Amino acid sequence: MDKEPHISRRFEDELHEVHALVLAMGGVVEEQITNAVKALQESDAELAREVIGRDHEVNGYEVRIEEECINILAMRQPAASDLRLVMTLIKTIADLERMGDKASKIADMALAMGHGARNANPAFLRDVGVMADYALNMLRRAMDALARADAEEAIAVAKGDEVLNQEYRSALRRLITYMMEDPRTITPAIDALFIAKAIERIGDHARNICEYVIYLAKGKNVRHLPLDEVEQSIQGK
Repeated sequence: MDKEPHISRRFEDELHEVHALVLAMGGVVEEQITNAVKALQESDAELAREVIGRDHEVNGYEVRIEEECINILAMRQPAASDLRLVMTLIKTIADLERMGDKASKIADMALAMGHGARNANPAFLRDVGVMADYALNMLRRAMDALARADAEEAIAVAKGDEVLNQEYRSALRRLITYMMEDPRTITPAIDALFIAKAIERIGDHARNICEYVIYLAKGKNVRHLPLDEVEQSIQGK
């Protein structure tokens, strides 16, 4: 008589545990991005190497969570909202792993730009700092929306991706201007451009997570759909 409730409780515990692991992975990725940008801004080679060295930790989370999700799919055969949760978590960890890769790339660039002629003019990194703050805020809010399965918050965060894209385009124009005015700035300006692009991509991955949250909460696949249309659909307008 108690077998089914017991199995159900264990299944719920397994879902809760893997969900918690994904949120923990998000916290590590956020820390990696924060430290990579700090290493860049402060020319901190030791911190940059620490970021690069911890990339395996992010990868380890991805492997462990993926294995847990596969076991749940094979053993529990979840349906409806439980299946959506497992699929959401699998997709989310892929985006988090790519964000971790971007953090390592920024740390690599921080090391490269700390050497002699490649040392960047502080003006080149002004846009990087602004963009990084915005991208990190998107990541935090996206993970919070995932924790609460909050579709409305997910839409609000996803809309912010266009603001980050605009910041990137503005940075691109300014860096091109620097290069045109003084050819000696070409190498460090290109370095800064690659970093800005990495941060812009972090925002894209945060938006992807928001789309998964909407799928989780509402059962709607909203990839490639205009956000205004998604919002109206969710609100029943």
